[in-house]
Amino acid sequence: MASAATVSNPRAARTRAALLSAGFELLAQRPIDAIAIDDIVTRAGVAKGSFFNHFSDKHGFANAIGAAVRDEVEQRVGAANAGVTDPAERLAGGMRVAVDYALTERERAIVMLRGLELSTGLDHDLNRGIRADIEALVAAGLARPEAARSGMRFWLGLCNVAMLNVIERQPPRDDAAERLREMLVLGLCGLGVDPLRAQQVADASAARLRASASRPEDAAARTRPIPGQG
Repeated sequence: MASAATVSNPRAARTRAALLSAGFELLAQRPIDAIAIDDIVTRAGVAKGSFFNHFSDKHGFANAIGAAVRDEVEQRVGAANAGVTDPAERLAGGMRVAVDYALTERERAIVMLRGLELSTGLDHDLNRGIRADIEALVAAGLARPEAARSGMRFWLGLCNVAMLNVIERQPPRDDAAERLREMLVLGLCGLGVDPLRAQQVADASAARLRASASRPEDAAARTRPIPGQG
């Protein structure tokens, strides 16, 4: 990562922004292992040495882009869960937002899943919301004891798979909502939530996804700055 002093320099900030934009475009096309640093700097229109002024290697570069998009998703989850106190409903809200993001921001979702790595740690800052909701479930006696250690990774994996399924199949919103409902039932029951309660939460979340207004796929993403650029 670039130092604060480097990023505060206008020329350095423009270079970093150009690199991130180029990386975003390339990650939407292929995985980072299939992208050479020469490809990145050529598309960005900067010298190759400039890359290493900001990033240690291309995997750290991809992770910076993926983490920035994941942070954008987490902000949407926070907004969707504002005022919601039930941890099962909050977990369902997070997965619903993830599926909706894959439906409406397909290119950004691809970039996030391709770029973000090493994000399954319990202490990873991007996982604080899921971790807190899992801990609340366990503390309330609503989840099995195993969820205390492995529940966060289990739920994060489900969310990623749900997004990948939407990206791959590009289903109609109603179909995506039904798949969300099924995954929520299985996931919540897997954590130890009472089956009837899991069904209620899943039904409500799926209904909200069906009712939400769809946005033109990637239209906003093509004009919106890459998260974290500025």
